Amino acid sequence: MRNILLALAVLTMGVQTVTAAPPSAAQKDEFYKVCVGISQNAELCRCKADAAMTLIDERFMGVVISSMKGGSPAAADYDAYNTYVAKSNQICKPNY
Repeated sequence: MRNILLALAVLTMGVQTVTAAPPSAAQKDEFYKVCVGISQNAELCRCKADAAMTLIDERFMGVVISSMKGGSPAAADYDAYNTYVAKSNQICKPNY
């Protein structure tokens, strides 16, 4: 029994995690367009769009764009959303 458990533990450690896809270029363009429509600040929106490409994945980019359009993140995404906003502000608005 001990050998079976040890073998299962070793197999489990060998399972690779699925890597989330990065945001698409189309999502980056939509992010920028929505951002500029809200803020009228092209420089800030360019920085935020670039930052989003490294800070979040494709699924979460959808959450962010939806939120910028007036939606609310799901409860499960709320902390991650706030973390993303804080990190992107650190990058793009360092004195904020």
